[in-house]
Formats: sequence, C-alpha cells, structure tokens
Amino acid sequence: MDGRSEISRGCLMHFETAPLKIVRAEKQYMTDNYGIRYLDCVSNVAHVGHCHPQVVTAGKSQMATLVSSQGFISDSLMKYTKQLVSNFPDTLSVCYLVNSGSEANDLALRLARAYTNQKDVVVFDDAYHGNLGNLIDISPRMFKHMAQGKKEFVHVIPYPDMYRGRYREDDLHAAEKYVLEAEQILQQALKNNRKLACFISESVVVNCGVIVPPKNYFKLLYNVIREAGGVCIADEVQTALGRTGEYFLSFEHYEVVPDIVTLGKPLGNGHPMAAVITTREIADSLGEYYSTFGGNPVACVIGLAVLDVIQNEKLIQSATSVGKTLFENLQLLKLKHHNVGDVRGLGLCIGLEIVEDKSSRKPATELTQTIVMRLKEEHHILVQALGPNRNVITLTPPMCFTQLNARCLFQALDSVLTACAGDQTMSMNPSGGIGLQQTRPLISVEDITHLEDEDIGEPDAKRPRISYDDVD
Repeated sequence: MDGRSEISRGCLMHFETAPLKIVRAEKQYMTDNYGIRYLDCVSNVAHVGHCHPQVVTAGKSQMATLVSSQGFISDSLMKYTKQLVSNFPDTLSVCYLVNSGSEANDLALRLARAYTNQKDVVVFDDAYHGNLGNLIDISPRMFKHMAQGKKEFVHVIPYPDMYRGRYREDDLHAAEKYVLEAEQILQQALKNNRKLACFISESVVVNCGVIVPPKNYFKLLYNVIREAGGVCIADEVQTALGRTGEYFLSFEHYEVVPDIVTLGKPLGNGHPMAAVITTREIADSLGEYYSTFGGNPVACVIGLAVLDVIQNEKLIQSATSVGKTLFENLQLLKLKHHNVGDVRGLGLCIGLEIVEDKSSRKPATELTQTIVMRLKEEHHILVQALGPNRNVITLTPPMCFTQLNARCLFQALDSVLTACAGDQTMSMNPSGGIGLQQTRPLISVEDITHLEDEDIGEPDAKRPRISYDDVD
C-alpha cells in the first residue's frame, strides 16, 4: 500500500519520490525502518538534538506531575518567560507563549495592526510566514500560486539577493539601492491612500534560499518603515536560539532592534511551542489575548531545558566555529565545481546554490534534486532544496552538529558533485582547508557513529546537566 494513501497529496514530504519512514532519532542522526542511519542536515526544529535526554526527562517529569491549560500561574511559567526574555534587548520585555510559528506570526500581525490601527503589510517577494489564512495572504510563495493572488493591503518588495538579484556582490551600494526600490514601492502605496501597519521578514531569509542581506540593509529599511508609520517584525522562527552563530537572535548581526519578534518550535526542540516578544507599548494596544495551551507547564519546563542545554553545551559557540569551518570548506567546492554558483549563510544556516554554469547563473533545479537524492541514497545524508527555483541546498542541522559531521558532509558533497559533473580531473589541497584529493576513503555516516564526537565546550560547572550518555 502507498505509504501516503491516507495523507493529502497536497502535503509536501522530504524525498517525494522515495519518502523515508523514520522510526527513531538521536542527536544529529535519524534511523529508518530498515535500520539505516542518516546524518540529519535539515531538522532545525530538533534544535539541541533529536530526543535530547535532558529535554525528554523534563517533559516526562512534568507530564507526570501537572498538565494544564493557560490561566494558572506556575513557577515554570514565570521562570521560563524571565529567562527567555533575558536574551532580548531591554525594550522587548513582554512575552506571549503560543503553540506554533504560524500562531506566533499571526499574533505578531494582530499586534502590529492593533498598535498602528492600520492593515497594510510589506513583505519580501517569495517569503513564507505560516499556514494560517492571514499568513497565506502575506506569503508570496503561497498566494502567487493561488486563485486569490495578491491582496491590495500587501506590498511586495524585492529581497536583497546579492547573487542573482538586480544588485549583486560587486555593488558596494547594493543595500541602498534595494532599500530605494522598497521605498519607491511604499511611496506609491501611500499615494494610493494605503496606510502601513508593518514590515515582516526573516533576518536571514531562509525560505528564499538562505539570503543574507548586506550588513546595513535592515538599518536603512527599518528607518523607511518606521518613517511611514509601520512597525518592524523579525520572523526568527527558523534562525533564533543561536542558529546563525555569535548571537542568540539573528537580527543582532545587523545591529537593529525590531518592534516585534517571533520564535517557533526550536524553542521546544520539536515540542509544539512558540513565542512573541514585543514592547510594553505595543502589547498594551492589543487588549485581551488567550492561548489554551500556550505557556502550559509541560511546554515551559521543556523550554527551560532547551535554554539550559544551549548554555551548558555551548551550542552558540559551536554553531559559530563549526559553521565557519563548514562555510570556508564549502567555498572550496565553489572553486572546484562549475555547478556551485554561490555559498552563503551564517552559523549553521548555510545555502549552496546549484547552477548550470557560473557565467549564466541559470538555476539547475533538476541537478539539485539529483544531488539531494544521491546524498541520501549513497552517503546517507539528508539535505533539502529551497528557494524560488528549488536549487539551493539548505543546511540547517541540529545544533549538536560537529566538525566531524561537517567534514563528512563536505566530502560527500564533493563526491556527488564530481560524479554528477563527470569531471574527476581537478583536485586541490589549499593550506588550511580540507583536501579535495581522494587520498583516503570518504568518511561515511556509519564510520562517524563509531567515533567520539569532538567536545564543543566544557559545560557550566554550576549547573548540572543530563547528557545523552546518562540515559539508556
């Protein structure tokens, strides 16, 4: 029987032509019903690692003690909101706890509209912000393919794609030019008597193919939005909690402070929880809000465990160092392979754009799907393709991803790209990089699972933690 016989054909699955049946997972590995173990490079929801024992233990203990809906005060609720908000700029001091990234973005939209008393929204082209009706309306990736089309209160601006956009990597004033385009679109809307409520965007635009805007882009654009009377929403559902390295939140890379921030399921390592953080002034404009299970005791203790693991296992520092190594060595693939057009990203959020050739930059969608499938079938590595043309291999693994995992992924990509191109003549071994000459067999996922992962930092001695090794 078709494994999808009772699943809507509209529901997307990884590896659509040969879907996996995953039966268990641990850390950065997933195992299917045949016992094959895969290196997981896509599950950003399993933020601190699949089935992390400290998170699992916290949830099990609380479920055996108390499960309740919102409306009751608990120590875990007070402690969690305080600890979560402590990672934000001082002005962002009010926390709403909800159940999903979609619910968080829907609430953010409501907050912005209540505060400004306006309805119009500015979004990036090809953006996606959730699966609720209000969010489909502001997600070009969705409404462009639907009968409803773009609604009049939505204003679409180009995202600052420095690889294939109008202004590219060699333009020192690209940020200013992209913002000018956005300003012109907004001015036209204002002339048509439209009034702005908000601008919503990811800071690293994952859904558009891991687009990393120029450093000064958001400072300039936020000024334009605020001068027009709108507020700025940072959709951090995929990029918060240290995913992009160096900082807890990805917007910190751009030295801006949004008015509203949304977080998603990585907060609960897969447990359904999300959050909205905003200013007191904006929160006061909304009035009453209620989420039945948002902030329930189980969610709060799981959220606390996730924050504890991030700190004790130094996962932000790890994302910074492992991501830097992976990024630098993926740049070697760009030098070697004519089908690798661009490598971009921050921390453990990296995109590899696959093209027909470097000169034309034409998206190689079919080749990308072939690479994704060969990584799965031949090397037991799971990646996915995103972007408008589905030609950007996107790497967002659990944060426990190690240097050894990065080397395995790098070598597998090199092998697959070489095989796909039919070109095994080029080799290089630059100083400080991972050699591309195959002087030894590639390390497989099976080999890695028998090796001890590198230590990614000593845990905080003041705060005991449960490790994977402590639980059978």
